Amino acid sequence: MALPTLTPEQRAEALAKAQEARKARSELLAALKAGTLSLGDVLAREDAVAKKTKVTQVLKALPGYGPAKVAALIEKLGIDENRRVGGLGEQQRAKLLAEIG
Repeated sequence: MALPTLTPEQRAEALAKAQEARKARSELLAALKAGTLSLGDVLAREDAVAKKTKVTQVLKALPGYGPAKVAALIEKLGIDENRRVGGLGEQQRAKLLAEIG
C-alpha cells in the first residue's frame, strides 16, 4: 500500500503534531524520573500520550531501572518488549505494580 501524497500544509501539520506528541511523552517520562509521577499514576492515565508510550520506556524512566534490569523484569513478567502502556491487560498492570511498587 503506497503512502498518500501530502500537500506541504498537510505535511507541516503532521510534523507539528508528531513534535507535540514527542514533547508530551518526554515530559511524562521526565516527571516519572523526577518522582512527581509514580508508575501507578502512569498506568492509570487514560490519555493518548500515556497509552502510546512503550512499557520499556516507562520502566527505564524509573529511578534505579536501567536497560538490563528492565529487560529482566519484562521477561520475568512475560510482557513483550514492544508493548505499549495502553496494550497492557489488568493482570500485567497488577504484576508490574506488585514488582515495582
